[in-house]
Amino acid sequence: MPTRNRDLHLLCAAVGLSALGDWLALVALALHIEAEIGSSFALAALFFALWSPAVLLAGPAGLLADRVESRALLMAGAFAAVAACAGLAVADGLLAILPLALLLGCAHAVVAPAEFALLPAVAGSDRVAAANGRMETARYIGYAAGPLLGGVIAAGLGTSAAMLVDAATFLALAGAAVALHARRRPAAATPHERARDGIAFLARDPTLALVMTIAFVSLLFMTTSWTAEPSFTLEVLEIGATGYGAILTVWTLGMVAGAVGIAGRVPAACCAGAALVAVAVQGAGLGLPALWLVLPCVLLATAIGGIGHGVKNVLVRTLIHERVPERLRGRAYAAYNGVRNGAELVALTLGGVLVAEAGPRWTLLLAGVVPVAAAAAGLAWQRRVFVAGVPVPEAV
Repeated sequence: MPTRNRDLHLLCAAVGLSALGDWLALVALALHIEAEIGSSFALAALFFALWSPAVLLAGPAGLLADRVESRALLMAGAFAAVAACAGLAVADGLLAILPLALLLGCAHAVVAPAEFALLPAVAGSDRVAAANGRMETARYIGYAAGPLLGGVIAAGLGTSAAMLVDAATFLALAGAAVALHARRRPAAATPHERARDGIAFLARDPTLALVMTIAFVSLLFMTTSWTAEPSFTLEVLEIGATGYGAILTVWTLGMVAGAVGIAGRVPAACCAGAALVAVAVQGAGLGLPALWLVLPCVLLATAIGGIGHGVKNVLVRTLIHERVPERLRGRAYAAYNGVRNGAELVALTLGGVLVAEAGPRWTLLLAGVVPVAAAAAGLAWQRRVFVAGVPVPEAV
């Protein structure tokens, strides 16, 4: 047990630092492109380069995670990210930045399923839900601190310094991988093993298929809030940049509370239903502020939405850990990560259109209403079809 606690602390700290570095680098690069190029298309290209590999490489990255020892893969991915960050520290011009950003996105696509597949070996199969809560909490803290530090470092020391800090966070991840005692050795390859086996399993398992479908539909609309919230807080609520920062902070604190205080208490048999309820709560937290333009109510709804977000993320990870055979977990999580990133990329485009055509208030309302409706439909379907419980399908 002491060794497991040590390994889990190491991995959580490394993942939190890496998340901080990710957002620090994203903010610094976005500010650099805005200042040097001033093109929304260039910014969109940056986001696509960073996030599309998780979608396009989901199958191969997941297969790699299932065939290569996880610590070794974490180290390889971290060192590839260090190289990309070092290149970005000296890159000049969009044509130099985009290929290196794409390499950084590819490194993330490999690291994410490797970390996910390794977690049960680190924490123990009986502590996966609690470990997922701690991992997600570390990630959220990094997400909260990263943008602020990215802006400060980019403004004070420049983009190069921000990218070198990001490189240092990936060196910390590689160091943590070296120091781990836990091992997750891959199962022997079978003659018919394929990269698409992960998403095929998610589609065959009725519980996972339902949760993934609702999560995908919800994200298509919830992520439009990213484009709507700045205009909503500045132009509709009229609470300024400080108010916008307060809303983001309250949401993140809610995510931490949900991940640590609630998700780990959900019984295994209730994970799927609770994940759907959490989707509805997250959606309500996004939509209610558009109905009631009173700051205390906005902040309360935001906190509740953040709690739902944190609970959902932990429970979905736990569901995949519990229902997917060990030898498929890398591919299953990579498939889920790809679906999630794909939905968010589409939603960012959709959000820009909706804000331009309907305004930020209606966009935010839609971002909340559709997930609530989708989650309600999912819960009704689950109640109708899965009352007696659903068996886990056999892995191919």
